[in-house]
Amino acid sequence: MKNSIEEAIAKVNKRIEAACQRAGRKPEEITLIAVTKTFPAETVKQAYQAGLRVFGENRPQELRDKAQVLPPDIEWHFIGHLQTNKIKYVVPRAVLIHSVDSIHLARALEQFAEKRALKIPILLEVNTSGESSKFGFKPTEVLEAFKTIKEFNHLQIKGLMTIGPLTDNERKIRQAFRQLYQLREELLRSFESFTLPYLSMGMSGDFEIAIEEGSTHIRIGTAIFGARGR
Repeated sequence: MKNSIEEAIAKVNKRIEAACQRAGRKPEEITLIAVTKTFPAETVKQAYQAGLRVFGENRPQELRDKAQVLPPDIEWHFIGHLQTNKIKYVVPRAVLIHSVDSIHLARALEQFAEKRALKIPILLEVNTSGESSKFGFKPTEVLEAFKTIKEFNHLQIKGLMTIGPLTDNERKIRQAFRQLYQLREELLRSFESFTLPYLSMGMSGDFEIAIEEGSTHIRIGTAIFGARGR
């Protein structure tokens, strides 16, 4: 198992390098987040021993439990849908919450952070595919959402996140990622004091397209760990 994880990471890194070369980018611009949803801590440890330090978790309790037993220098990202009653499991452990998908959640995070004098780095999740199964702001809502959330003193908006459409149609996938890039450009033009360095987009099936369209953070589970259980 360990060797297979090492080999899988090496293959993913080669694909990242090739995609960067095509896009005229540097591999150092890309943060590889190994997604550990449903995988036990022991499996995560094998990826850690293979050199990975950045991991992503979709489920609040799994993040809490794994963070308690895995090395403290792991950088945890929370990438799943977050309910307000689970914030307490995520905020103390995640260096970045990718999935702020509503004003309601942002306000709850602000209140949680204010009580504890914390600053929480976040991304705004955008539903660029229009699929009803996905969470996130509609593209037309992003500007107003940003205006509201940027006033929260304890949240730091670092960029945007999206999940590509569930399709083999490369044009549609590329379109969804390009739209996120363009939304960020619009925000930067409208709010010049912000930098918004992060675009979190791309998973095992589409991360090369995401890199070509400007992604800075790719979220890779299956291509490293294999098919997951429930």
